Amino acid sequence: MDVSSEKETEAVEAVPGVHLTQGAHGEKASIQRFYIEPGAEVPEHDHPHEQVGTVTSGTLTFLIDGEEVSVHAGDTFAIPGGEPHAAVNEGDVPVEGFDVFTPPRVDPDWGE
Repeated sequence: MDVSSEKETEAVEAVPGVHLTQGAHGEKASIQRFYIEPGAEVPEHDHPHEQVGTVTSGTLTFLIDGEEVSVHAGDTFAIPGGEPHAAVNEGDVPVEGFDVFTPPRVDPDWGE
């Protein structure tokens, strides 16, 4: 069993204001925590991993295929692998939540 403690795992500032913490991973999936400061943006990107997640506080606005989709605290979302997507925290409070990737995304190339 793999256990990843938030207290023992250092967050990476992938882009300004976007903090990601790698969590546990198995053979078929991995999880990461995200903390996105007000006004921070995740630039458009894609990856082969299917991404499902939940927002636990705040509201995160995704841009996919030219459409804005707001995901509020308590909502879940799914993004197919290979789908270009971006996100922004347009609110006044941080957005927090979790992403699950399959296959596992254990060595992301953040910032490249």
